[in-house]
Amino acid sequence: MELSTKAETLYLVECYDAEGRLKWSDTFHNLVTTAGLNDYLDKTLKGSSYTAAWYVGLTSSSPTAAAADTMSSHAGWTEVTDYDEASRQTLSLGSVSAGSVNNSASKAVFTISATVTVGGAFVVSNNTKSGTAGTLLGIGAFSGGNRSVVDNDVINVTVTASISAA
Repeated sequence: MELSTKAETLYLVECYDAEGRLKWSDTFHNLVTTAGLNDYLDKTLKGSSYTAAWYVGLTSSSPTAAAADTMSSHAGWTEVTDYDEASRQTLSLGSVSAGSVNNSASKAVFTISATVTVGGAFVVSNNTKSGTAGTLLGIGAFSGGNRSVVDNDVINVTVTASISAA
């Protein structure tokens, strides 16, 4: 018997101006890193010490994800930290159903504090801005290319993680 599965994460990123008007939105998939896949296997199949603490971060322009990326080594991208919040935003997931779970009821919200270019998002197990610790679950680039944001723009990130039979 052969069992095959596919793990993926879908992001919906919406940017609003200071008056609450939608400026742009983008939907994209991410690459689940080798470290992220190993973490899935370790926690799910082996029952190793488990933590439900995951956080959302933003990447700078034109991120290039690689399966070997970790938080301490990711040559193809850098993190955007120009937002008012003191740390990466908590990924507060709802109930799992049909092999999927998301944070649509509690989106990750970033209040931008400078003029900057954003190119994607990632999920990690450490909330420290620019931190190099923690497990990088996955990272993805906007499907529509880089986006410019300015002070007081608000970025909302909805993350949907799915595992399905392949």
